[in-house]
Amino acid sequence: MNARRPRHKTIARALLASALAVALSGCTTLGYYAHLTAGEMAVLRARVPIRQLVADPHVDPALRARLELALRARVFASDTLKLPRNKSYTTYADIHRPFVMWNVFATPALSLKPVEHCFLFAGCVAYQGFYHHDRAQALADKLAKRGDDVWVGGVPAYSTLGHFADPVLSSMDRWSDDELVGTVFHELAHQEYYVKNDTAFNESFATFVQREGLRQWLADNHLPPPDPAEAERQKQFTQLVLATRTKLKALYASDLSDTVKLQRKQQTFADMRREYAHLRDTTWHGYDGYDHWFDSPLNNARLVPFGLYDRGVPAFAKLFEQCDGDWTRFYAAVREIGKEPAAQRDAFLASAAANAGHASP
Repeated sequence: MNARRPRHKTIARALLASALAVALSGCTTLGYYAHLTAGEMAVLRARVPIRQLVADPHVDPALRARLELALRARVFASDTLKLPRNKSYTTYADIHRPFVMWNVFATPALSLKPVEHCFLFAGCVAYQGFYHHDRAQALADKLAKRGDDVWVGGVPAYSTLGHFADPVLSSMDRWSDDELVGTVFHELAHQEYYVKNDTAFNESFATFVQREGLRQWLADNHLPPPDPAEAERQKQFTQLVLATRTKLKALYASDLSDTVKLQRKQQTFADMRREYAHLRDTTWHGYDGYDHWFDSPLNNARLVPFGLYDRGVPAFAKLFEQCDGDWTRFYAAVREIGKEPAAQRDAFLASAAANAGHASP
């Protein structure tokens, strides 16, 4: 995950069926399903075939070039990475807003365990998504009022797990070429394989496919690899966040009183800010690309995506190596692990990171 522009995916799977279903929990009502259905249908209605836009002389040349790139990445995804071959990412939708959805992440004040939301087909996930920011903020305010740590994050792209032909979205227009290509790979990986009720497994898997797929794309197209300095900064930033999670996890599990825990929680976040500032001003020679992440208050919910998207990537990288870089064998091995009980899947995600002595590749 690019921490400067987090992309927290949400699953809008089988929305029409879900909208007709009975609510599964107090937070998941029929009205919410109807909201998801209306939002997804609006996106689907906005789709235009990319080839039609590319052939239109009135289309902005910069957009045309981006769409041609998306089509090339789509072909590469199926031909080389052996990802699903379907109509996803062969259309474009102008949604006229910066994000297609907004995800609400929440945790108890003294826990890193996210508040989960369960859906009929996609299972339970560590966030709840909304197509309108005001609805997301209303839920965040409600959860904050009861004492939870909350954070609302914009979603530029998501996967419906192959139930609909997902389009390239206008919210992706401002990305770099690498981000656009990598996102196509990431979202198609969700279509390739998805385990209900295991966000960390799913996102770590898709993030590995995104990173390795992008590496192969760049090599195949004789393009320079990502800037090693930028990659190192992202790695160090992610390690800082994950190290903070580890400290907080130990704090919350201790026998200290809640009052002391809350005090030390704030100190831990203050320490994180200081460590970041030192890293920025020394090792990074003043590079401030992550400053905006620290502009808003820090809390447990802000850390949730890092544990979901990064923690298991080394394990999938090791598995890919054991499969001799064969994508078909790799996906088969992932499916076998995905069939295991949750505890064994979790042990798999933690194994490579523990052996490597760090939590991020």
